[in-house]
This record gives sequence, C-alpha cells and structure tokens, in this order.
Amino acid sequence: MKKRIVRITAALCAAALLAGCGSISSKDGGYYTTEAAAQESYNYDSAAGGTDSGLVPENAAEAATDETAQKIIYNASLSMESTDFDTTREALMTAVEANGAWLESTSLYGTEKDHDRTADYTVRVPVGSYRAFLAAVGDAGSVLNISESAENITSSYIDVQARLSALEAQRDRLNALADQAETTADLLEIESQLSDVQYQLESYTCQLRSMDQQVSYSTVDIYLREVATLTPTGVTFGERIADAFGGGWDAFVGFLQGLVIALVYLWPVLLIAVAVVFILRKVWKKRPKKEKLPKPAQTPPPAEYPVKPGDEPKPKY
Repeated sequence: MKKRIVRITAALCAAALLAGCGSISSKDGGYYTTEAAAQESYNYDSAAGGTDSGLVPENAAEAATDETAQKIIYNASLSMESTDFDTTREALMTAVEANGAWLESTSLYGTEKDHDRTADYTVRVPVGSYRAFLAAVGDAGSVLNISESAENITSSYIDVQARLSALEAQRDRLNALADQAETTADLLEIESQLSDVQYQLESYTCQLRSMDQQVSYSTVDIYLREVATLTPTGVTFGERIADAFGGGWDAFVGFLQGLVIALVYLWPVLLIAVAVVFILRKVWKKRPKKEKLPKPAQTPPPAEYPVKPGDEPKPKY
C-alpha cells in the first residue's frame, strides 16, 4: 500500500510539473520576475498634449474585470508647479476623492515662509477613472510634463492561473488518498504533502490577487513644486526676452537682499574690523618720522685727457 501511495504521489507531482512547463519560468513561480509580454512608454508635452491620456482605452474598466481580456497595468508620472501651493494641494485632494482614488504615500518638504515647498504623491486610481483623474490634475496646476506606461502581464497572469489549477487538482487527489489511507504513517505522509501544496496555493493566490489589484488600480506619481513664477511654455521670442529681463531684475534684487542680510549677520565682525583699522591708523600716525640726510654734492668727473697749455682750440673768425 505504501509503495502504491508513493507511485501515485510521484504521478501527481509529474502532472503538476507538466501543467506549468509551457509557462514562463520565474524564481518563485510568480509574475514579479517574469518578463512582460509588452511594455510601452509615452511622453507628453504640457503645451501639446495636455493631460489627456491617449494610452488608456475608454473600456479599460470593463477590460480589467473581463477574464478573457488582456491584463494591462497602466501607470503615469506627472511633474507640475504652482504659485498657490495650498490651493493646488486642495484641488489634488479633491480630485483623489472625486474619482474614488486613494493616497498610497505622500511627502512634503520646505516651508511656507521660504516659499520653497514641494510635495510627492503616489495615488492609486481606479482604471475606469484614470482619464478623468488626469484631467482634474491638469486643471489643478501647471503641468510641465507627463509620462505614461502600459505593461502587459497577460502571459504571467495565465501562468499563475495554470499553476493554481494544477495545484488544486493535486490537492483534491491527495484528499482522496487521505480518505483511503490504511495506516497512520501513510496518512502523515499525505498530510505533509497536502501542507506543501496548500502553501503553494496560498502563495499563487496572493500573486494573482496582487496582479488583479494592479490591473484594476493605476498608479499615478505626482511631483508638485511651489514657484514664484510659472515656467513659460509655448511663448514667443519677444516674450522670452521680456521674461529674461524680468528674471534678471529679480535675480539682482535677490542678490542685494542676500547681501544686506549677510551684512546684518556679520555686523560683529565688521565692527571689530573697523575698530582694528582705526587703532592701527592711530598707532601709525604717532610713530616718529625719520630725518632725511642731505645728499652729498656731486663733483664733475675728471677729464679723460688733460689739456696742455697752448693746445686750447683757437676761435674761428
């Protein structure tokens, strides 16, 4: 009887291996290490394409729940700026609530006093509300750029489903063998194999549930930055020249303000430096001046050839 059980168990294991031999292999049998069948990436300019998604189809919500449809994960990443940081944040939170989305993570940096605040949001959006959510984000602030990607995990999804079906069939056969076991040793061996099969079933079930969630909920990453002036997009050459003049003046005013603030911070050092210079000048003035010695009289150099009497040059008439 024991040999019979061992042969049956070996046959079941071989059947499970054959069921998954045509699938894509991975480290844990999951989809995380498999290569996606298709992956595309799109970049949109805010002036040309706005935040209207041309990647997600209109029937994306129905396709996410249809068992025969392609399993595609849609993701997006946006970079935006605003001169009214608080208002833009409130508009983003309103868009999250209005579209049935939820915040997966959020981070805030900077201070309101310095007007240098930034925010990072990771939002999970139902695939049916994906396009509407992007449109609401575009209305909340100035979108500088947006990128979208689509990852097709249909082959990995089918692989996990096939493994689940094979394991469920193996579990049913082991349960039937457990009912026919004649000895305690046989029963313990069957229960040990059932425990291994049940562990794999739970692992693949979690992977399948995670894939369903990623297909049903898109991930949107948003980066928001507070600015004094919005970055110009689609402007003419004259407008760019005017913006350059304005930016130069703002930079000059900012430099003067920074210089004044630096001088205020350094007033003790400047006061000490002025006092040291004043003392050195006083000490230098009190030092006695050195008397200048008279220069010795210079004597004419001797003639090279002495003139003899009678050799004087005669005057010409």
